[in-house]
Amino acid sequence: MDDYLKEALEIVKAQASVRTMTEDEITSMVQKLASGIKAIAEGGSLETEEKYAVDPKKAIREKTVLCCVCGKSFKILTKKHLASHGLTADEYREKFGYKKKLPLVCKSLQRERRKKMKEMKLWTKRGKKK
Repeated sequence: MDDYLKEALEIVKAQASVRTMTEDEITSMVQKLASGIKAIAEGGSLETEEKYAVDPKKAIREKTVLCCVCGKSFKILTKKHLASHGLTADEYREKFGYKKKLPLVCKSLQRERRKKMKEMKLWTKRGKKK
């Protein structure tokens, strides 16, 4: 076994000890790291652009939100789904270049929620009961 593979295995072993990983994730991560370490050691450069299941710019649509990691379609990207990829909502936004406060919700649902909040006027004080 070459040194690149050993180094990659150590890194993946450390990662797997702090989060749950599927067999495919482990295998894929070892392969990517080993080739990356080898490329760096040989004076080459890494490809800076990662391959995503979905283009982050096209992921938030009118009636659906596509997960950039797996490509599945949702109305809302939930904490539970993001956790299945080992990410929090903040980490997901950062990884795919979204603004920190961007809701991970389809556009139509976002509009509905905004309209409801305006109708409820929660920011105004309730009238005092006599």
